[in-house]
Amino acid sequence: MKSIPLNLSQNNFVESFTLARLLKRHHHFYLGPTNSGKTHHALIALQNAESGVYLAPLRLLAMEIRDRLVAAGVPCNLITGEERVMMNGARHTASTIEMMNPGKSVEVAIIDEIQMLQDPERGSAWTAALIGVPAKFIFVCGSNAVTAPCIAAIEAMNETHEITYLARMTPLVLENESICGSRYSRQKLKPKLQKGDAVIAFSRKDVLTFSARFRQWGFAVASIYGALSPEVRRTESTRFCTGEADILVATDAIGMGLNLPIRRVIFSNIHKFDGVASRYLNATEVRQIAGRAGRFGIYPTGYVSVLENDELIHIEHMLHTDDTAELTKLPINISFKQIGDISEKLHTRKIAEVLDFHQMRTKFNSELFAQTSLSNQISQAVLVDNHAPDMSLKDKYIFVCAPISLNVAFEKDYYLLCLQSVAQSQKRHLPTPPVWLESVSPKYLEAAELLSHNLSLYAWLSFKFPQIFVDGEQVKTLRQRVSRYIENALLTQAGFGDTTRETDYLMTKRKY
Repeated sequence: MKSIPLNLSQNNFVESFTLARLLKRHHHFYLGPTNSGKTHHALIALQNAESGVYLAPLRLLAMEIRDRLVAAGVPCNLITGEERVMMNGARHTASTIEMMNPGKSVEVAIIDEIQMLQDPERGSAWTAALIGVPAKFIFVCGSNAVTAPCIAAIEAMNETHEITYLARMTPLVLENESICGSRYSRQKLKPKLQKGDAVIAFSRKDVLTFSARFRQWGFAVASIYGALSPEVRRTESTRFCTGEADILVATDAIGMGLNLPIRRVIFSNIHKFDGVASRYLNATEVRQIAGRAGRFGIYPTGYVSVLENDELIHIEHMLHTDDTAELTKLPINISFKQIGDISEKLHTRKIAEVLDFHQMRTKFNSELFAQTSLSNQISQAVLVDNHAPDMSLKDKYIFVCAPISLNVAFEKDYYLLCLQSVAQSQKRHLPTPPVWLESVSPKYLEAAELLSHNLSLYAWLSFKFPQIFVDGEQVKTLRQRVSRYIENALLTQAGFGDTTRETDYLMTKRKY
């Protein structure tokens, strides 16, 4: 590959957010553990503001906050990668953080779950929000893990900040004895389960296995895991919140701000697959998940437990150790302008070559920022170059950013069909509803989950290429049918799917 020097500076990135630079922004950090009221305090300011935006880590949270503002009499739009729900006269918006609009100024902005800066896939979206959201008052909520690099960036921009540290409003107690003692057994687990318990597993297979077993024991169960659509997860959350379900079985997705009336969190495992290998849960993960126990106003105390005694030591250590992140520089992603510049310098239209060059050869002169890994984007870029070599660079970049899991063959195949439609300028309609959608059998649960994800991709692309994906307005109706099937299947399923931990990890990394 050609050796072409391409130097970038932190000023290039900071100044690219022109509207934010025109405002005298003030940042108010609300930092503390879960159940400390961080987001609650910020939402009061958002609700009272003339205009504002809430930037969520999940679609589900954006939906929840939007409903909360509307219920309080504040018209609020909902904007995610897959949907636009607009209200007449609304000057407030709840959106996923990737949908942050740097060109529309507001009075108040909330950046939630700031510790997500550590996420190798999505952390750059939190950097872009922190540096680029055009609001007079910015409320940053989350743990204290990444405060230092955030403050360094704010001070370098000559912007002001203040910090409010909050404590938990209910005590969190790690139980002295595990649920099953020295060895896990069904006989020991059954009598120990109580209404309000949340059992945390780390794969789809384990969630479905526990859920089926608990139902056999006579418990009403709600299930939440990454492969479910936000609509289904919302329904399952509601079932648990209203008491229709006694027990919640979920992956660590509940650690990302979901407000659930959990009395006790039970870790079924202290390891999780992180995309490469199985590893111990870290301090931030343990605290975010365990901290969901003891919902203020519902339970006076939150409890934490594990299945076997030898797992208590790790959970105890993670609850009490310092969780300050090793993050010293804020991650930033490549911009389309940079892609265009490199493409011209290399005289290539292959976007994979451009991204690889940027990752391997570009020098970034900054004490504040670091380029995020482009490995996943490069994998998608190779596919795009191979299957649509003549597509414009702009359209290629859209497909490189599409929220899919290439390791799931069903998704990959549909992604390539969509890519082909754009490359050939051919209209693509929604998938034909399968006949099993009207059945009551739970055996098509996994197929329904995969169909739901393809519908999400279609919806996402319909906003990018409305002339190709012409059924965008019909996605909601079909997705509701799929969601209802999944909800009924979860209530009746008695076994588990064969999805691997690797696949479940990839599904949970989507931008909801």
